[in-house]
Order: sequence, then C-alpha cells, then structure tokens
Amino acid sequence: MGCFNLVGCTAVEVAGEREHVGINGVVTWPLDTRRFLEENTTVLLLAQQRTSRRDPLNGFNRYTGGWNISNKHYWASVGFTAAPFFVTAGLWFLLFGICLCLVCICYCCCRKEHYGYSRIAYALSLMILIFFTLMAIVGCIVLYTGQDKFHSSTYSMLSYVVDQADTTAENLRNVSDYLSAAKKIGLDAIVLPADIQKSMDDIMGTIKKVANTLSDTTEKNSKRIQDGLDIIRMALIVLAAIMLCLVFIGFLFSIFGLEFLVYCLVIIGWILVTGTIILCGIFLLVHNVFADACVSMDEWVQKQPKVHTALEDVLPCVNKDLAQEVFLRTMDATLYTVTVLNRVINDVANTNSPTVDGPLHFNQTGPPLPPLCNPLMDDRSDRKCIPGEVELQNAGQVWKKYVCQVSAAGVCIGPGRLTPTYYEQMLAFANVSYALYRYGPFFLNLTDCTFVRDAFSDISKQHCPDLRIHSAWIYIGLFLVSAAVMLSLIFWVIYARERRHRVYTKKILSSRVCGESEMELSHQPHSSRCSTSSSRMSFKTPRTSVGFQDKATFYS
Repeated sequence: MGCFNLVGCTAVEVAGEREHVGINGVVTWPLDTRRFLEENTTVLLLAQQRTSRRDPLNGFNRYTGGWNISNKHYWASVGFTAAPFFVTAGLWFLLFGICLCLVCICYCCCRKEHYGYSRIAYALSLMILIFFTLMAIVGCIVLYTGQDKFHSSTYSMLSYVVDQADTTAENLRNVSDYLSAAKKIGLDAIVLPADIQKSMDDIMGTIKKVANTLSDTTEKNSKRIQDGLDIIRMALIVLAAIMLCLVFIGFLFSIFGLEFLVYCLVIIGWILVTGTIILCGIFLLVHNVFADACVSMDEWVQKQPKVHTALEDVLPCVNKDLAQEVFLRTMDATLYTVTVLNRVINDVANTNSPTVDGPLHFNQTGPPLPPLCNPLMDDRSDRKCIPGEVELQNAGQVWKKYVCQVSAAGVCIGPGRLTPTYYEQMLAFANVSYALYRYGPFFLNLTDCTFVRDAFSDISKQHCPDLRIHSAWIYIGLFLVSAAVMLSLIFWVIYARERRHRVYTKKILSSRVCGESEMELSHQPHSSRCSTSSSRMSFKTPRTSVGFQDKATFYS
C-alpha cells in the first residue's frame, strides 16, 4: 500500500510499493463520470464475423452489430443459437406429457391386459437401460467437473480484473496523496510556488473522483458477479446430484419391478429433463457470449483502435487529456521538489556560518552534503545524473551519514551538515519526489491505453481458453444428462413392462407344467405337491413347449 504519512516515510518504504499497473475490468461507468473517459461518435465493431447470426427481433435477418452486450439484438441473435434446445424442451414436455396421458387413459379404460414376452426384447431393454444409466452417470460427472472448473476460471478472471482495478485506484490515490504532500511539506518557509500548488489542487480533486468511482463500482460489480456465480454453481451441483440419484433409483426400481414407483419417477424425470434441456440451451448461450468476448478482445489487441468500441463500456480507457494533465503535474512536482532540495543543500546545509543566528544557521560543519540528481530537465525531458549527485532512491542512506548530534536547542555539537529535523524533512521531500517520478510510466500507460491492451491480452491468453473449454463442458454434460435421462425414462417403462410379462409368462408355464404333471400323477398320493413346488421352481421350459417358446410370445 502507499505511504500516506509522508513526513515519516523512508525511501525504502516508497521503493517497496507495488510497481504493477492496474485497470478496471468490470464496471460500467455512470453518466456523471463519462467526461473522464474517451468519447467518440465513431464505433468500431468487434467480432463482427463471428456474431453474424439470425436475429429474431429483426425478421430473422443477420445481426451485424458485432459484440455488444448492451445491444438487445445481440442477445436475441446469440440466444437464437440455443433455440434448438428450447424447442426440444418444449416438444419433449408436450409430447411426453401426451404419451403419459394416453397411457393413463388406456390403463383406466382397458382393464384387460394382453401379455406378450420376448427374450430378445427383455435382454435388449435391460442392456439399453444399463447403457443409458452409465451415460447419465458420465454426464453427471462431466457436468460436475465442468461447473467446478468453470467456476474456478470465472473466479480467477474476476479476481484478476478486480485486482487490476484496485491497483489502478490505489495508484491514483497514491499520486494524489504525493501531490498533496509535495504541496504541504515545508522546509522552513521554502515551499513550492503558488501557481504550482494551485494546479496541484485542481488535478487532485479529479484524480480522487476517478479513483473513488473506479473502486466503488468495481466492488459492487465484483460482489454481484460473485453472487451470481455462486448461485449458478449451487444450481448445477444440485441438478447433477438429483439427476444422478434419479437415474440410480429409477434403475433399481425397474430391476425390482416396482412399477408404481417407476411411474412416479417418470413424472418427476419428465419435468427435470425439461429443465435440464433448457439449462443446456442457456449454457450454450453463455458459452457463445464468452467466446464472442474473447474474439473481441483478440481483435481489439491486434487493431489497437483509436475509436470507441463496445468493450470500452466494460473496460474503458481513461481520457487522454486527463492522463496527460496528471502526468505533467507529477513531472512538475518532481522537478520543483528536487530543485527546492538542492537549493536547501547549497544555501543552507553546505554554508559554513560561525554564528548561530536562526533556523538556517545551526553550526553546520564537515564535508559538504552531495546534491540530489534531478531526473528531469526544465522541459521535462529525461536527464542523466552527473558524478557526485545522489539519486533520489538513495538519498536517505547517503544523507544519514551527514546528520550531526544536536543540543537541546537544536544546534549541532559535532560535525555534520544536517540536524535530525532537517534530515527528516528533506528525506520526506526526496521520497515524495521519487514516488511522483516513479508513477510517470503509469500515466503514460493511461495516456496511450496500454494498460487496457495488456489486460485484454492477458485475459485472452490466460483466461479465455479455460472459459471456453469449461463452459462447453457444462452444456455437453447437461446434454448427456438430459438425453440419457430422457431415454432412461422410456426404457424404465419398457423394461418394467417386459419384466412383468416375463413374470406372468413364467406363471403360465408353471401352471401348465403342473397341469400336465397332475394328469400323469393323479393316481399318486403326493400329486398336490406340484402347486407348492411350482412357486419355487426356476423358469425352465419343458421340451414339449420349446417350439412354442421359440415363437417368443405367449398370450393369456
């Protein structure tokens, strides 16, 4: 963090501040701060080729507005890509609901049941049911893994953007505080000129307003986005768990022939599958929006546009005039603070006065104090240090060697060019001057929008690939789950029916075998044992019935 108690700062503390230049990546600026941002009536369309989709709000003509999340036609066109899933969800809900109604009507009106049994149908339905159960399990695993990775990727990107915004706001506040310190720090009536102080006052108010707006809106957006991500994550986790339990329980109920419970699960699954298909379409939409945004960032970085783009509604460049003005004021402050310090060194510290007649003469003696190196010329161009000058960042260590011991009256009683009080005041000046000079590149990056370009490049290279992959995992997992559960519902009913017919056919065959046995053994006293033992006999077809069973169908 910045050093805000500037009088007590050291050069080491200032040098230890973060060098990173940040940006704001998630805020939409309010109208009263638009004057701090670039405004241009010319707009460059980004990702125009990728976003060329049918727009249902415009007669299904091609959308030509590029990536623009504030445009309702963009959302309509990208939402149209998920239309097949929404239509599928509607058809499934309608058609399967009609089928359920027909089944209920047939069951209520047609009480007499005609059973038929096929070994092939029984085995095939069981195999298909197992396959779709495994498919649903795999889909739930893909869905759970995808949502976890997607949440991590979006959280990582959001944290990156928020950190960049916070760092930028912090740097702006630090500059404002350093400008204020440069204006306020006094060295025995030696202060900055009045016109420089006035220009600093004007620019400090603007800097603080931009910094406060940036940090406040970023914090609000961060919390809102994070809350949304948490809700989405929880919904997907719950959905994956419910679907997994539904498939597993439905499979068990079908295996054990619990038809009533199977039909109850079919009704529940019918509704859940509809919702899952809708979610699948929604995440296809989300996937396309993320992909469009990543393509837009790539194009922005490559073209480096000088005109307005839709991305600036999310990640705006700071107004060039404002950034340039702040940069000039920081350079002026650096130039004049170093000039003031060198004036003190030459006119006060390095004078040899035999008398003690005021605050500027305190019996200073010894080797002369080396002057500071001014990093700027009078025209604000860079200047190289000459031998014998002390660089700003090393001033504290060098000047400490020239501090004398003082009496109670503040007069040197030993060799030295600075009293402890003068040393602290001069060091505070040097620290402020060095800090302001060090923020020069930061404002240059604001001036040419380098910080936005670097942010877009980092997001595109480091975050976009994972976002694309993991959002695709989610809608693929949702598609697998919805398809598997949809077909499982059908085969639960088919397998339960085949199992019921198998049990009924088994009873028919058992009764026929017992009937034949009773006719052959009617003269024996233990013939009644057939009915008892038949209930425990395994399903074995007698030789006389082989031809009949090979036809694979029995009727009552």
